[in-house]
Amino acid sequence: MNLCIDIGNTRSKYAIFDHEVLVISGVWAKFNVTTLRKIQNEFPAIQRIIISTVTLIDNATQKEIKKNPDRYLLLDHNLPVPIDNRYKTPKTLGRDRLASVVGAKALFANRACLVIDAGTCIKYDFISAKSIYTGGSISPGVRMRLSAMHHFTAKLPLVEPFEYDGLVGQDTASALLTGAQLGAVGEIKGMIAAYVEEYGRFRVIITGGDAIFFAKRIKRKIFVSSDLVLIGLNKILNFNTV
Repeated sequence: MNLCIDIGNTRSKYAIFDHEVLVISGVWAKFNVTTLRKIQNEFPAIQRIIISTVTLIDNATQKEIKKNPDRYLLLDHNLPVPIDNRYKTPKTLGRDRLASVVGAKALFANRACLVIDAGTCIKYDFISAKSIYTGGSISPGVRMRLSAMHHFTAKLPLVEPFEYDGLVGQDTASALLTGAQLGAVGEIKGMIAAYVEEYGRFRVIITGGDAIFFAKRIKRKIFVSSDLVLIGLNKILNFNTV
């Protein structure tokens, strides 16, 4: 069995795979060596582990990985992947972005795909039908937009996202929310349209913490995959297993 771990800015996700079959997945509020050891004790059949992170790994976890180099794999720009990565600065490419397009090809091997990762940031990544990846775009996510409006003004409050489906905000909180949420919806629709004009037909895959919210509000056939990055990590791990 494989254990795949995606350490993000606000949370960490994990999944256990039996070859290509996802057995179980979950979320950790915080990733450290204790959670790592705990899940391995719960699932002793785990043989290989891959870790992708957009942040620094703490010293205790680094020591644990170094003690078992044959068991752990850290995703970085030097690791071989089963796609043609033509990003001009691969060292600066977010590991989650790379894993997401690998995951897209695992799901739709012969189709071009636009991956939209709606989380802390909204990331757009396009991979061709021939598995050629050249890059994409990054913009602020909903919470980041709300935080920025609070941070860069004197009086606007910090608003946490809440259920509000109206177009017109009737107080300051709902006005901020509609601006952030519907602005992001409009952006995503516009980006999809721009990619259609440039590339024609492709599959749209959306993932990330806000995936369901956006999928409901975009009038287009969209494939939702909450475990897309983890699926990609498993594919990369198997690709590097002799």
